[in-house]
Amino acid sequence: MPIWAIAILLLAVAAAARAGFVWLKYRGDRVIVCPENRQPAGVALDVGHAVGYAMGHSADLSRWKGDGLRLASCSRWPERSGCGQQCLSQIQAAPQDCLVRHILSTWYQGKSCAWCDRPFDEVQWDVRKPALLDANGVSLEWSAIPAERLQEALATARPVCFACHMANTLVREHPELAVKRSVEPVKHAGK
Repeated sequence: MPIWAIAILLLAVAAAARAGFVWLKYRGDRVIVCPENRQPAGVALDVGHAVGYAMGHSADLSRWKGDGLRLASCSRWPERSGCGQQCLSQIQAAPQDCLVRHILSTWYQGKSCAWCDRPFDEVQWDVRKPALLDANGVSLEWSAIPAERLQEALATARPVCFACHMANTLVREHPELAVKRSVEPVKHAGK
């Protein structure tokens, strides 16, 4: 293989690695505090724009602080779509801390399922997503809760493992397919 082809291949691999790094770092829904009304808002970044900006601007990605970020969506839009996007500074300062997946993973740590009392290990978001037991005793997938209401929901919710959530959802939505047994959520002292 000619040297020029190897050089092009190496440049393509480096560009793909750079794009993958930025995409992984900035994808996903986030919760920020809106600078205008000081209330939580759910946002998502324009990851394609971030990848493009990073490809053309920052030589050292380990020192890149997220210059060129912009929002793709916000729970306050379309009413406030003309805002200055000052909330981006929160994402630049701590990109992982405002990520919904990170907030939920932290919340599940050290907890046990409200129904079977099985402790939560590392959350498997791609296979066996845990759920939330709301104040009404209904288990919900976390994606059913808008990002801007996540902290409020977590303050009153209890964790439910994937297996219990699926079993109880089946009983609730298709009672003709399941034999219902009387199982109450596990009562924990002080909760």
